[in-house]
Order: sequence, then C-alpha cells, then structure tokens
Amino acid sequence: MRIAFYAPMKPPDHPVPSGDRLMARQLMQAMCLAGYTVFLASKFRSHAPAIEDFSLRRAEGEAEAARVASEWRAAPAPEPDLFFCYHTYFKAPDYLGPALSEAFDIPYVTAEASYTPSRDRGPWAEVQAVVRRGLDRAALNICFTERDREGLIDLVGDARLAMLPPFIDTSPFDAEAACARTPRLVTVAMMRPGDKLDSYRLLAEALALCGDIPWELAIVGDGPCRDEVLELFSAIDPARIEWQGEKRPEEIPAILAGGDVYVWPGFGEAFGLAYLEAQAAGLPVVAMATAGVPEVVRKGETGLLTPQGDAAAYGGAIRVLLGDASRRRTLGAAARRFVLEERSLEKAAATLKVLLSRFEP
Repeated sequence: MRIAFYAPMKPPDHPVPSGDRLMARQLMQAMCLAGYTVFLASKFRSHAPAIEDFSLRRAEGEAEAARVASEWRAAPAPEPDLFFCYHTYFKAPDYLGPALSEAFDIPYVTAEASYTPSRDRGPWAEVQAVVRRGLDRAALNICFTERDREGLIDLVGDARLAMLPPFIDTSPFDAEAACARTPRLVTVAMMRPGDKLDSYRLLAEALALCGDIPWELAIVGDGPCRDEVLELFSAIDPARIEWQGEKRPEEIPAILAGGDVYVWPGFGEAFGLAYLEAQAAGLPVVAMATAGVPEVVRKGETGLLTPQGDAAAYGGAIRVLLGDASRRRTLGAAARRFVLEERSLEKAAATLKVLLSRFEP
C-alpha cells in the first residue's frame, strides 16, 4: 500500500527541531517498518498563528491541493492508496487530505487531530469548520492520548477512533544512565515564549528550594527566550548549572545517559517525546501531572508527578529523588523497560499495521 503522508503543522524535513517534527518522522518510519511505501505528499505549512492569516493560507492550501492532484495524475508512479494526515487542528487545518482523498477516492486517516468545541464560536469558527469537515471525512482518526480521544468522540463516534500510544525510536538509547558522584539533573527543552518559558520558570523556583543539598543541572536547549531563562536561574549558584545550548538529536542519548534524573515540569505538553527519550536512557522523570504528561510517565513507577503549578511540590519531588539513589535506580530501570517494551518504533509499527491493514487494496 502506498501512503501519502502530510503534516500541515510542520513537515518532517523542517529545519527547526520540535516534537512535532520528530513525531512526523517517526510515523513515517513506523509505517515503512510495517511494510508500507510512504512518501511526503507536500511540504506546505498551513499553520496560521493569527486569524488574520487564515484567508491567505486557505487560498494557498487549496492551490497546493490542486497542484498535488495534477502532479499525481501526471506521475508515472501509481496514485496513493491512502492519505495520512498528522496533527491537524484549528491553527493548522488540512486543506489537502480531504480534497485529495475525495478526488482520488482513497481513505483519509488522521493522527493526533485536535478538536475543541469551544472553537466553533468566535474568531476561529471558520477555521474550525475546515478541521471539522476533515474529521467528518476521515475513515479513521488515530489518537495518541485519552485527552485527544475525548475531544473527538462526540464528533466522529467511537467506531472511527483508535489509540496509538506515543512512541520513539529506542535504538539510539543503548546504554542505561550512570549514577554520577553528585546527582545530575538533566533538562532538554527549547527556550521559547509560553508553556516552555513557564516550565523553565517553575523549574528555577523549585530548584531554588533545593539549595541545601548537592546537585548539578545540565540544560540542553536554546531559543528566543534564552536571556529570560538565564535570568530565571540567576539566583542559583552558577557553578551548579551547565548551559549546553542546542544539540543535534544524535547527541542527546549520551547526554541523557550521563544524568540521574530528568526534570521538566511540562506545562501544556501534548505528551512530550523528550520524557520517553529520557526514560529510554534509564532516567526517572519528575514532571507535573498535567495535559498529556501522564500518558508517557507512569506516576510512582517510572517517575514522580506533582500538581500543576505547585513549585514547592515539584521541588519536594526532586528532593526525594536526590536523596534516594536506590529509588532513582528502581524508577530508572522501570522507565527504561516501559519505553523499550511498550513505546518503541517496532511496537508502533505493529499497531499501525493492525489499524491500517483494513485499507489495503
């Protein structure tokens, strides 16, 4: 089966790293591993951060759909058997998949589609209608989290929903974390406004409460809010913090393996692939029990989860693990088993094979 893959939010070859880009790449890998031929339908980004951009993006998207249709009809390769759209939502609607699947009479499948009924009213209503029409047309909507499933079930019904837990390629994580002499905390996150900056702020507040015990922190990341992040940690002894800047994806496993605990509060995380990467390296996680984080971190089994926005509770959880090397090792070992056995690329490929086999010609 030939699958046309499309990610309206960010194409898999976009130069800026993000969880969206990583998941798009991994979905394509998993479908190839399941035995399908997968190709990128288009690199068009429909993402419109402001409502004022909507009319232009819609016109561009409809033109791109027409261009792709002409390209498929003229190409020597067979037309696709299925159109697969990853992460459509009100700021990144899919103008291509519904139109092309109708024109070529092929199934339309979405993954991690997001729908919030409150957007049916107000300035985004017209964009939301585009998303809703696409979800209505989809033969199958694959959800990564129970939260996303709950958002779709009233719209499309249970029969057209399926679950695929968040996953990663575990092959780079071939070594378990090593316990350092001084407990080493690790954070890997972009420095940008909104939820990321809020998470850095809470992390700094929590660590300021742990100044009486030994620890060091490696921070991997960069971005437009770097100066603000530096200021947030200015009250902490600078000798404790190692600012590593942005690193290539292939460098991350070794950095994680050199740590003892992964710390990232996780405001607004859809699920957070970084948590899975940390656990694959054998690190227990300290995060907040918010958004999609509980979908990838098992409370009390692979990490500690604290109430959203509670810096004192978050600092207390970090303190617990800093003071108990045995518990760090137990949680870290369980975390690694969890990801290797349940959230691997191979496991996802097997699930996708089951879900998509009904559409095979």
